[in-house]
Amino acid sequence: MSKKTVAVMPETQKTLETMGEQIKLARLRRNLSTELVAERAGISRATLWSVEKGSPTVAIGTYAAVLNALGGLEKDLELVARDDEFGRRLQDLQLTAPKRAKGR
Repeated sequence: MSKKTVAVMPETQKTLETMGEQIKLARLRRNLSTELVAERAGISRATLWSVEKGSPTVAIGTYAAVLNALGGLEKDLELVARDDEFGRRLQDLQLTAPKRAKGR
């Protein structure tokens, strides 16, 4: 089986690695084995190791399943969808002022 490769920017890769490290630390703080977390998440231990390394080839649903297996941490994924300030500013710049009706 060939190994998947995904092109990611170095900053994004660093973010994934940090997230994987934080997931691993959360597992260790809870004193949970890789076998138990993988079983709860419905994945293999190898996939869990990939998550903990921050692999970009792992589906986001798998990250969510691992966070759930750690005890409800999947709620943290909601932070990803927080208000997009930059996008809102761009959107506001594209809004046009309402036109007035011509007087008679």
